[in-house]
Amino acid sequence: MKRTEHSPLGWYTVGIAALFLAGFFLLVLFGSLTYRNTVRSQSRNYDARSLTAYLTTSVRANDSENSVSVYDSPYGTVLSVADGDSGFAFRIYRYGGSLVEDYDRTDADLMPDSAEIIGNTEVFSVEVPSDGLLSVRTDAGRALIAVRSLCEGGAGK
Repeated sequence: MKRTEHSPLGWYTVGIAALFLAGFFLLVLFGSLTYRNTVRSQSRNYDARSLTAYLTTSVRANDSENSVSVYDSPYGTVLSVADGDSGFAFRIYRYGGSLVEDYDRTDADLMPDSAEIIGNTEVFSVEVPSDGLLSVRTDAGRALIAVRSLCEGGAGK
């Protein structure tokens, strides 16, 4: 009878290969978790920045003499930006936990049910300090917008 000896070197090789395979799987797992958390953080940051950037861009795009006004309504503070001399305005206000925008005549009533949702926010306040900067605050933060001049009082009350 032939007798074969089993060398421990085979088990050692299998063990090393299994160790490298387990390390590879752990590396892939931790890498994918890190990537997922990074993408979530970027997404939250993008959402926050896009809300304030939209507000800033909307005001700056239509900023002309006496085109921006801030007034109170039954829905809270309204930021109204007149669209040139057309008699229409973009009116931005908070309704139902969202920041909404409607486009209608400056003296028309607000139409929150047909307004476009800009983003979700629990806070929307507009302050007009004496330095001429418009301060708009939302959940995403605070945006300072330099405007040419503000209308006295505001349209659409």
